[in-house]
Amino acid sequence: MHRILSSQLSQYVGQTVNVAGWVHRRRLLAKVAFVVLRDREGLLQIVCKESAVPAEEQVVAVTGRVVANEAAPGGVELVEPVFTVLGEAEPPPVELFRPELNASLPMLLDHAAVTLRHPQRKKVFAASAKAVGAFRRALDERGFTEVFTPKIVGSATESGANVFEIDYFGAKAYLAQSPQFYKQTMVGVFERVYEVGPVFRAEPHDTSRHLATYTSLDAELGFIESHRDVMAVLTEVIRAMVGAVEEFGFQAAVPAQIPVLHFLEALKIAGAPEDEPDLAPEHERALGEWAAREHGSDFLYVEGYPMRKRPFYTHPQPGEPRWSNSFDLLFRGLELVTGGQRLHRHEDYLAALNHDTGSLETYLEAFRHGMPPHGGFAIGLERFMARLTGASNVRETTLFPRDLHRVAP
Repeated sequence: MHRILSSQLSQYVGQTVNVAGWVHRRRLLAKVAFVVLRDREGLLQIVCKESAVPAEEQVVAVTGRVVANEAAPGGVELVEPVFTVLGEAEPPPVELFRPELNASLPMLLDHAAVTLRHPQRKKVFAASAKAVGAFRRALDERGFTEVFTPKIVGSATESGANVFEIDYFGAKAYLAQSPQFYKQTMVGVFERVYEVGPVFRAEPHDTSRHLATYTSLDAELGFIESHRDVMAVLTEVIRAMVGAVEEFGFQAAVPAQIPVLHFLEALKIAGAPEDEPDLAPEHERALGEWAAREHGSDFLYVEGYPMRKRPFYTHPQPGEPRWSNSFDLLFRGLELVTGGQRLHRHEDYLAALNHDTGSLETYLEAFRHGMPPHGGFAIGLERFMARLTGASNVRETTLFPRDLHRVAP
């Protein structure tokens, strides 16, 4: 007899079936006991005529007869059960059967092996997986090729700051801050590429939105006219990702046209000084409120950031070289995506680096041999899920987060 999942049980009314999972909850009454079993699809109810039932979180296989009961999960339940204990269990550190997991963030993270089993916690990461699947599909449909780049590199990607240095067979190496150099190189091979993978930042900020490592959804595309072409692709990717998680009850407003502000306009709306070099968190929050109020949008593009605040490979705005052909995408008042057009001519890189190419020679080789105008973006998956779910801390949407203080579990 093969195993039946909770979501399939209604198809077997009147039949004897075999189910298996974790004991999610027990209710022991005078003459009857109810056991709620949890499997990968959901919950199912088992009715027992005896009080000797397995303890919570024990792993069991159960053989029983399926009967209809509108009050039970899924409208059916199992009766006349025979339990086989497959794995013993100690009492869990939190009550997983509660609809809401009332536990502090340290408790959630310290006992993640157990707390992640709670249906609400599990739902977040199931939705996260769906969002990544939608990211991949949206780009596959647009002619992108997925690539897999090294996470140990010989030089820092963007700067010498905030990198993890490691001993690499007696030599100095680093954990990659970004696949930026590699995905640009691969534009010269496939024209359009993307990657889903970890990036590492020796992040000194101990805040609710910073992590030492997170999952980056990167894309890069060639033969563009400007950063606006990159934004057009990103908009469709975001629309696909938001649509993919609606089945979990998570929603966000993505209008037909996401509003776009130049950096100078954004400063005015946010009430920031004109000489401000970047948007502070309070400015981003004000802009998020403006986008929701004026455009009914949870998303807002800010383009044209000052060149001095962008990496050396950023393409300047034609005719206004102090501004860049780059952008940020804000999601409910928080920076979610950074992207833009890159330099693509070798001589422009030499000028940007003052001819001091240092350890970047292998990166610059692609540009010596012909590269098209190109650009790209990177989405922080955990930050996307935090804004989407309304989590107050990005650690709530991160599997086993790493930060200034946490390297376990």
